[in-house]
Amino acid sequence: MPAVPFELPDEDALALREEAEIEARTRRAAEHGDPGAMSALGTAMLRRGDLDGAEPYLRAAVQHGDRAAANNLGLLLHQRGYADEAAGWWRIAAVAGSASAAHALGRHFRERGDEPGAEYWLRQAAESGHALGAYALADLLDHRRDSAAERWFHAAAEHGHREASYRLARICAARGDTHEAEQWFRQAAARRHRRAALRLGNLLEERGETKEAAHWYLTAARDGEAKAACALGFLLRDSGDVDQAATWWRRAAQAGDGNAANALGALHAQEGEPQTAERWYRAALEAGDVNGAYNLGLLCAGQGRAAQAEQWYRKAAYAGHREAANALAVLLLQHGDADGAEPWFSKAAEAGSIDAAFNLGILHAGRDEQKAARAWYERAAAAGHAEAALQVAIALQRDGDHHGAERHLRCAAGGGSPEAAFRLGALLDGRAREREGAEGSEAFGDEAAEWYERAARQGHSRAQVRLGMTAAQRGDVQLAAHWYRLAAEAGSRNGAFNLGLLLAREGSEPEAALWWTRAADAGHGRAALRLALLSARRGQLAEAQSWCSRAMACGPAEVTERAARLTAAVTQELSA
Repeated sequence: MPAVPFELPDEDALALREEAEIEARTRRAAEHGDPGAMSALGTAMLRRGDLDGAEPYLRAAVQHGDRAAANNLGLLLHQRGYADEAAGWWRIAAVAGSASAAHALGRHFRERGDEPGAEYWLRQAAESGHALGAYALADLLDHRRDSAAERWFHAAAEHGHREASYRLARICAARGDTHEAEQWFRQAAARRHRRAALRLGNLLEERGETKEAAHWYLTAARDGEAKAACALGFLLRDSGDVDQAATWWRRAAQAGDGNAANALGALHAQEGEPQTAERWYRAALEAGDVNGAYNLGLLCAGQGRAAQAEQWYRKAAYAGHREAANALAVLLLQHGDADGAEPWFSKAAEAGSIDAAFNLGILHAGRDEQKAARAWYERAAAAGHAEAALQVAIALQRDGDHHGAERHLRCAAGGGSPEAAFRLGALLDGRAREREGAEGSEAFGDEAAEWYERAARQGHSRAQVRLGMTAAQRGDVQLAAHWYRLAAEAGSRNGAFNLGLLLAREGSEPEAALWWTRAADAGHGRAALRLALLSARRGQLAEAQSWCSRAMACGPAEVTERAARLTAAVTQELSA
């Protein structure tokens, strides 16, 4: 079967035929000496790369004063490597009013290091409305940190220059004009500027518009922007799609994004794959991300490889990683090297690590250097460290500054410290009692109750006991038992003792004895005395005598006195 010849669609065939006819007419006109035709034919040949064919037509056209031909001849000569001769023709065209030639000449002067000459010709092009000239002038001015650059970026951006739009957006963002920055980022991103799409995604994510942010991250990532692929991975992870997140992180990491490599390392570490995690952390470090060394330190520390952890922490700390410096100091402190730890804590704290500032407070407090300790606690507290705020509050309470203490307790409690919540409840409770003259009451104000309950729900045993006592006073035995039991099971001897009292009143004496025994074994004198009385009542005199001895050893004085009297009675009974 004979081969079927390839046929162009009718419209394409007609277009090609029309172009050929136009070029033929132009060629005939050029051969008859028409300068415009010579310029047009030379330009067409230049565009399709036929430099040898274009040059004679362009040279002939410039002899007749055609400025477009002079500009294009300059382009042709520049492509051949004759930069100086090209500049000569560009100057002729630029003087004749060609904005394109002025732009090309300005670029030539800038490449030669002649900035005044470059600025002169680029300004000629820009003021003629040439978008590329406006951008090149803006870039030159911006390089010199001249604020006039913004005007010309704006001019080029309005003509659709996408890099100008991006640069203009960055200027707006730097001065805090987020709204205008977003508009220009959008214009550049719509023209497939991948860094603009990334920055637009950042802006949208910051204000919570994650769906549109993901769209722009995806656009930039598909165009090869690794940082966008990494950011998209975090959005996908936060939405619960870990598999897709890993796919984009892997693509970004393979393109050299250290943050994505660290994210992959953390993901594999969470999944119990330390070897794969280590490989990605090392990839992050090789990509220049010092977090890779810090994460390697964390990984080794978690595996009990202290020597390797110290090595990685040091590497990151020497590179200026503040949390690595803090972690290194903690490791040294755990090994008893307080003198070696202190400089690293200081370095981390000076770099802005609030954990390091808090740790310095602990270090100085351990040396009884209270003034220095308080200074570091205050520094960490000012940066939002809850436990540091608690330590400042305790110091202020000790100094009698209860209002200052309250302010810090509120910060610490709001930051999640159960001890601060308990102390704040106690402070408010005491203030309410003073105001209402209800010192003997077990009830407390509504706000105090809220803080006690917050502390109790976070596992604070003294708050649990306090809530249990209040519930018992109200007659809510079930709630009281709930709080006492939580405290007792967490090791609170007061919780165990009070739970025993509650159970005994409810007729569950054997269970009460179990909780009193736990409290007495933890050093609770009243619990030991209760057990002594219970044993004596049951006729278990030797056991009663033993519990009396325990009660006298634990105290307080009132318990010691009663236990002594009971011991005398039991001894008399045993010797009778």
